[in-house]
Amino acid sequence: MKTDSQLQQDVIAELKWEPILREAEIGVSAKDGVITLTGTVDGYTKKSEAEDAVKRVAGVKAVVENILVKYAGSWAKKDDNDIATEIVNAFKWNWEVPSDKVKVRVEKGWVTLEGQVEWNFQRDHAQEAVRNLLGVTGVSNNITVKPSTDEAIEKADIESALKRNWSVAGKDISVSVSGHKATLTGTVDSWYEKDEAGRIARNAPGVWNVGNELVVEYNYD
Repeated sequence: MKTDSQLQQDVIAELKWEPILREAEIGVSAKDGVITLTGTVDGYTKKSEAEDAVKRVAGVKAVVENILVKYAGSWAKKDDNDIATEIVNAFKWNWEVPSDKVKVRVEKGWVTLEGQVEWNFQRDHAQEAVRNLLGVTGVSNNITVKPSTDEAIEKADIESALKRNWSVAGKDISVSVSGHKATLTGTVDSWYEKDEAGRIARNAPGVWNVGNELVVEYNYD
């Protein structure tokens, strides 16, 4: 069991463990398992890495992310049209992203992705291709998933995949299916386990979207 102070120190240590974040000025506060991040970083990649790092820390139930992205020098003046052009070019060079299916909108550095793809990994890689580009201050991934085949979801397949994965095997996870949506309920020990269970469910044939209603429960003082 951890106190708020112990959890705060663990999160700070995890942030410093990431080379890209060692010099970043990120404030951390903790209350009943909820971590709040504040501060300013010079790239969207750092903002994303900070959130990912916090989710790996045992005891974290939720993350409130209030980090601002502010580029130094000429990057702060980067035109939205230039950013949009770079994103389109990045998609063209990435075989995992069907560039003809994804639309890009940029407003003051904030990127909105829209469109429809056949696989969840295509949706994920579209966002991944954007997060490392200079000038990007945030990403809204509104891409929807709809496979070309109307394959039904096999609940047993998702359950088997969850049991095969070392990080969530044996956890209290229930799977329900309605149409092309899979819903996960139950409890897990960490935010990482919640994300991993959702990722596994998204990979199942026939799944268009996932309702990840897993609750992070941790013995917390």
